[in-house]
Amino acid sequence: MFLSNSFIPILKNNPSEAKIKSHQLMLRVGMIKQASAGIYSWLPLGFKVMKKIEDIVRQEQNKIGAQEILMPTIQSSEIWKESGRYDDYGEEMLRITDRQNREMLYGPTNEEQVTEIFRSSIKSYKSLPQLMYHIQWKFRDEIRPRFGIMRGREFYMKDAYSFDVSDEEAFYSYNKFFLSYLRTFKRLSLTAIPMAADTGPIGGNLSHEFVILADTGESKIFTDKRIFDLDNDDTKLEKISLQSMRKKYEQFYAVTDEKFNKEEFEKIVSKENQLITKGIEVGHIFYFGDKYSKPMGASVDLPGGKKDFVKMGSYGIGVSRLVGAIIEAKYDEKNEIMKWPLSVAPYDIAIIPMINKNDTSALDSANNINKQLLKNNIDAIIDDTDENFSSKIKKMNLIGAPYQIIIGKKSEADLLEFKETGEEIQNLPLGKIIEIITKRKNSI
Repeated sequence: MFLSNSFIPILKNNPSEAKIKSHQLMLRVGMIKQASAGIYSWLPLGFKVMKKIEDIVRQEQNKIGAQEILMPTIQSSEIWKESGRYDDYGEEMLRITDRQNREMLYGPTNEEQVTEIFRSSIKSYKSLPQLMYHIQWKFRDEIRPRFGIMRGREFYMKDAYSFDVSDEEAFYSYNKFFLSYLRTFKRLSLTAIPMAADTGPIGGNLSHEFVILADTGESKIFTDKRIFDLDNDDTKLEKISLQSMRKKYEQFYAVTDEKFNKEEFEKIVSKENQLITKGIEVGHIFYFGDKYSKPMGASVDLPGGKKDFVKMGSYGIGVSRLVGAIIEAKYDEKNEIMKWPLSVAPYDIAIIPMINKNDTSALDSANNINKQLLKNNIDAIIDDTDENFSSKIKKMNLIGAPYQIIIGKKSEADLLEFKETGEEIQNLPLGKIIEIITKRKNSI
């Protein structure tokens, strides 16, 4: 892809209305454009990153046996009245009336809609468990939308739902999603801590937020530093293995400010292991039993002819929010360098030729290199503009392809100037560069 043909409207300076790193960068490099308060159009660069995040989220949901569906953005108010949440949810819910004077709403979440789907289709315990998810736009009418996509009104979200015959089986499903989230965030090069959290308007009595550390985070967190040393590489999708995994994380104190107890924190966590900081919520899981299935009549036949209401949980990841969260974690604001993880970078590598109007050899070399990269499924962007070299480097550092090839006076024979964005230059043959990038991609 040539930069001159790309729709990447880069601004020279940070927009004055943007106060945090993610909002600044996303506006400056043309990832998004505000349509109205808290609502954004996603332009090619931003959309590409978001879709890559979506693919990883989808892959990890599929690995635990969740099945993808797609529910509508507009829902009937009737099912929300059945559950008892229609009047309780508050002014964040956008309520509308259609031409037949029917009360509708733009879905802020989908517990009612998926319960209605389940109850009309599943009648026997033999069909359980059922794990379903969808990735869809949501709308919550924030009273004060701010920080760009981090606290917007419209957002892209993966939400999943589990249906089980008993509490024991429901905890098994809950733990599957717990593991899935840890692995999802790891593939995004994020360290997300699972923290005990309030359930809020979703309800229930068991909930974990997944939070990444960030100075701009809205959540204040209190945790034991040793939780960062844990891994889940050996965890299997089996009850005992999953239970052990969750207990391993829960042995360390980790809560958001809503759950914080100073006396308990200081008693349980030694001074040298205490960490008090801020973070960004990137995922949230809930177990709420029959909170929705009971009022909505979602029951199944049990052995012996009895019926019981299914036990449910819900599991959310903010896909669009993750774009901003990754920027907050990875953007070097001082040096204006964005280091996208290779798994979600808009381009794998940037090719930066020093172009002389009277000599097109550097651009010809860039084209030939790109052909070889394409053969190896490596996505490149070529800066074919006639700007000066320092401007090109600065621009590509903002766009944030993880690697760069520089074609200039110092290029020798079959050796190319190659570097990871923001790091030192190496002189390597193209074959070695392809090997480095391919190996890294295959490890994701």
